Amino acid sequence: MTPDFTCLLIPLAMAGLAILNAGLTRSRSTSHILLASLCAVSVAMLAFVIVGFSVAGNGRLFALSLDLTGIAGPLMLLMQLFSVGIAALIPVASGAERWRIAAVCASTALLAGLVYPLFAHWAASAGWLGALGFTDAGGAGSIQVLGGISALCVVWIVGPRQGKFTSEGIPTAMPGHNAAFVLFGCLLTLVGWFGLTTAQNPILAAINTVLAAAAGAIAALVGTRVRFGKPDASLTANGWVAGLVAISASAPYVKPVSAMLIGFVAGGAIVFAIEIVEFRMGVDDPAGAISVHAVAGSWGLLAVSIFADGRGPFLAQAMGIATLIGFALPMSYGLNWLLNRFVPYRVSASGERQGMDLFELGAGAYPEFVTQREDFMRR
Repeated sequence: MTPDFTCLLIPLAMAGLAILNAGLTRSRSTSHILLASLCAVSVAMLAFVIVGFSVAGNGRLFALSLDLTGIAGPLMLLMQLFSVGIAALIPVASGAERWRIAAVCASTALLAGLVYPLFAHWAASAGWLGALGFTDAGGAGSIQVLGGISALCVVWIVGPRQGKFTSEGIPTAMPGHNAAFVLFGCLLTLVGWFGLTTAQNPILAAINTVLAAAAGAIAALVGTRVRFGKPDASLTANGWVAGLVAISASAPYVKPVSAMLIGFVAGGAIVFAIEIVEFRMGVDDPAGAISVHAVAGSWGLLAVSIFADGRGPFLAQAMGIATLIGFALPMSYGLNWLLNRFVPYRVSASGERQGMDLFELGAGAYPEFVTQREDFMRR
């Protein structure tokens, strides 16, 4: 990724993802997921500056030892801070409604201080993947897939929400509480995404970013209409974000028609990926973040070798994905498993029934309304 001043838009993508994820969860944990998102971004930036910058192969223990008098160095550091912040938001979405804030902060420090900078260094032009020709213009691998993999590890450790699966293992519906949050969040995310994709060939990249998001949303809209009989607002919003994720790797390099196809495949795929993750794998992912970021991001990396002439040989792109799955996944799981022994990830059963807002924060997001469900009132 070659940064320019458009990277200043990226915080809007963070805000959009946080709001979208809050809308996809239940009302009694709204403040908690938004605060956890803010804490994750904050810890990620600090951990990267203190430790991750050195791990990324920059030769200095603290990023602030850089010469900040020019433009290129500070912009690169700022881009990395924003990028690791987005990666840190993804596990927060998947662990929503049962992942403690203290554990969020501790896990994020490991992600930003070790796992993210290692892969980011390998994927850069000076890394061994970069030497193979691995191409990832906007962080589809180092941000999106890595964040999705980390989310999967967290969910494996914290387990599903109470009542999500019956005694026979059949998932039950736990719909989000605010579709307006979801749809507004995905639109806000688009603006911030320009900061990730438009540093090279900005006009073409911006066009491709918009078209991929639109195609992803339409694919999810049609897919849910065919699959369930009616279109689903939350899955359509996730299709929009999946299009953004998928085009991240190749936005400056492909033609607009290719961008539409990349986004359409991503949006259609996540409709089925979310169902597979939930029904076949038994994974409770409230926001569908694992599918949206890991699955769509992997497709986006492969799409570089298909649609971007002269960039990203298939072997190099496949090696990048294999490294994420074969190295980053077990490393992330091992670190989180070990950390869970010292900083318990999951909130107590009574706290989960009460709601994360009241239990961890002492106040709900909607004090004027009753947000507790009947299952808590009966206990």
